[in-house]
Amino acid sequence: MPEERTAVLARVHGTVQGVYFRGWTKAEAERRGLTGWVRNEPDGSVTALVAGPPADVDEFIRLLWKGPPSAAVESVSTEPTVPPRWPARFEIVR
Repeated sequence: MPEERTAVLARVHGTVQGVYFRGWTKAEAERRGLTGWVRNEPDGSVTALVAGPPADVDEFIRLLWKGPPSAAVESVSTEPTVPPRWPARFEIVR
């Protein structure tokens, strides 16, 4: 039986650019075996697509509220999504 997986698109607002947020996100996702991507947005926010087992994705979304030590997260909005293709690894994209 295939493992259940889910995908969530998350948008993080606050002081999240220039503070190693994307690198931290990638490292934390890889540590948990999650796949997807993370990118900076022109408005200063960070967007991430996170895919994997539902409980692990939920835990990861809670981590986004903290971020790396220099970050100051103000909000995290999420929406379930079905990616056009399921990511094979976690990447920083532009």
